[in-house]
Amino acid sequence: MSTSAPQVYARRLAAVRERARELGIDHVVVYSGEDMSYLTGERMESHERLTAMVVPAAGGDPLLVLPALELTDVTRRAAERVGATIHPWSDGTDAVPLVVGTVSGRIAVSTALPALHLVPLQAGVDGEVILASEVIDHVRAVKTPHEVDELAEAARRIDAVHARMGEFLRVGRTEAQVGELITAAIEQEGLTHAEFVIVGSGPNGADPHHGVSDRVVEQGDTVVVDIGGPVVSGYHSDCTRTYSMGEPEPEVAEAYAVLEEAQRLAREAVRPGIAIGEVDAAAREHLAAAGLGEFFIHRTGHGIGLGLHEPPFVAPGADTVLAEGMTFSVEPGIYQAGRWGARLEDIVAVTADGRRDLNTGERGLRVL
Repeated sequence: MSTSAPQVYARRLAAVRERARELGIDHVVVYSGEDMSYLTGERMESHERLTAMVVPAAGGDPLLVLPALELTDVTRRAAERVGATIHPWSDGTDAVPLVVGTVSGRIAVSTALPALHLVPLQAGVDGEVILASEVIDHVRAVKTPHEVDELAEAARRIDAVHARMGEFLRVGRTEAQVGELITAAIEQEGLTHAEFVIVGSGPNGADPHHGVSDRVVEQGDTVVVDIGGPVVSGYHSDCTRTYSMGEPEPEVAEAYAVLEEAQRLAREAVRPGIAIGEVDAAAREHLAAAGLGEFFIHRTGHGIGLGLHEPPFVAPGADTVLAEGMTFSVEPGIYQAGRWGARLEDIVAVTADGRRDLNTGERGLRVL
């Protein structure tokens, strides 16, 4: 839940309307979740029931359609912030016509709107239905200084968890046991909850989205630890560090040194006015030059804010032009299938003349 001043939401709504008009869009349908939270300051859960706000691009009050059981102080407060009219509906009622009856022309819908609601909406409207990516995502991608500070606070707290990793990551414990200790530490450091915990030891480190398992951490393992969680305002952290249980094998140490340099080059490439794909290229080309390019198997990063993964995406050839206030991860990795893996991830914010590193913890291969 956001604690920003009420005028923040008026500015955000105005920016969405202006962007919609620029693109010739008549109505924007905002779904519950991150888009709704961004525009209203409140988190609304849909529980598979249609919860949506219709925003006319030309002006006028938005319409907030929601289940009657969700008509609470939270939703009333959200509606008041943006001057929305609330239309509650009861179970047993088809809520889609409540939206269909208020939209026309070109209609942009949140990318998170599930097919359960999207398909009947498309069938019912007399107009073109498109994704709202170029409207809402475009506005959300550029953060205010307050939003960047919230992300920096989240990063500071997750850095503090990594600084304590010697307490948790020990030979003889399973990944799941380590994960439980990290989860508790995330909350101890003041984040609301652990959004995710990855502890990839030995061969499991070669799976970028591994999670945890019953594998016992062994002496000599390389261990990828990727963790994150939000602060109270909902802004996320996401940080990966790689650890070695005892002195690493020369192959691992040499490869990690290349990875660390690739990540540094990518961070140093960040500045307003360039295509975000150039950030990806800075890391990818350095790894390729060292003969490690085939082991880097994913994009270099993703945007972050109220969403853990949101635009812009740091991918090969991506043409989004960086602007002051954009925030995203920089996380190249090396994955030796069946053997070991390594990843190094920080969150950065684009500034007027370069970047701000929101994560500031040690980046080297830490020996435990």
